[in-house]
Amino acid sequence: MQAGGWGPRPALGRACLLPLGVLLSALLALTQVEAAIDGEQYSVKVIKKNYIYGNIKHQVNIYVKVYTNSPFLVCMDLALSQKEVIDPNYLWIGPNGKTLKGQSYVNLTETGKLMVRGFQESMSGSYTCTLSYKTINTDIQEEREKFKTYKFMVYEPSYKCHVIKIPKHGLLDELFVTFQVNPFAPGWEAVCRQISYDCEDVTNRRVQEARDLIEEFFHKQTYVLKHEFRNVPAIHYIDHSFEVTRIDSCRPGFGKNDDTHNDCASCCVVCDPGTYSPNNEVRCRICTSIRIKHYGAKSC
Repeated sequence: MQAGGWGPRPALGRACLLPLGVLLSALLALTQVEAAIDGEQYSVKVIKKNYIYGNIKHQVNIYVKVYTNSPFLVCMDLALSQKEVIDPNYLWIGPNGKTLKGQSYVNLTETGKLMVRGFQESMSGSYTCTLSYKTINTDIQEEREKFKTYKFMVYEPSYKCHVIKIPKHGLLDELFVTFQVNPFAPGWEAVCRQISYDCEDVTNRRVQEARDLIEEFFHKQTYVLKHEFRNVPAIHYIDHSFEVTRIDSCRPGFGKNDDTHNDCASCCVVCDPGTYSPNNEVRCRICTSIRIKHYGAKSC
């Protein structure tokens, strides 16, 4: 069986200088504005502009335009930020595994907030912060130290700005945004082992559902722009510009081989000895550094 991602590509019209703000606004809307943490609802007033809070349950993805500054990454979850924290200490580690304290390309505040300055592709990756603080039980005068770790994944979004000549019109700026729905999210194997049904079949079905929902969302934009806006916003979805392309992939340890498995060329088959696949690529790689003797290798 095989699972593939979907790569939607909508076009947004007019100004090309605002994609970061739009992207971050969408991110904040999806992850924080209606934040329900530890059973409590937090209003928009609690969430400061340009702040991205950590989450101890999962990593937080951040998308930053090249040569701009990232939002502040807060070494604290939203719930904890509303409480008094005693003797907090913050340790930030960058993508290269080294501490970020004293690095010229970051703005690190004394309250544990991190901003990546002048973001470049090479700065992409994992930014991890460990927060240590104390709790005091006044009844028995007991002092304890607690630790929490927050992981942020910082990426460059994929988009291109083009100038389009429309027949009988002048030049228009159009922003083409590309994003993927990846069925192989972190930890998917552990989840699949806990269920009885065919995980990959369910994954394929859910990817298709995600694709349909994304398409439905953009189709609704056309109706909203025509019927609910007197003046069309400067940045808006262009009708009929939505495209979806299936991106073929195989799970780690599997790949396709037209020569060896020509009777099932479209099948993702376990990698042969001597080959491996560490990610979602379609082809198994040849390992030259060591001799792999088993099937389904994920590393070399």
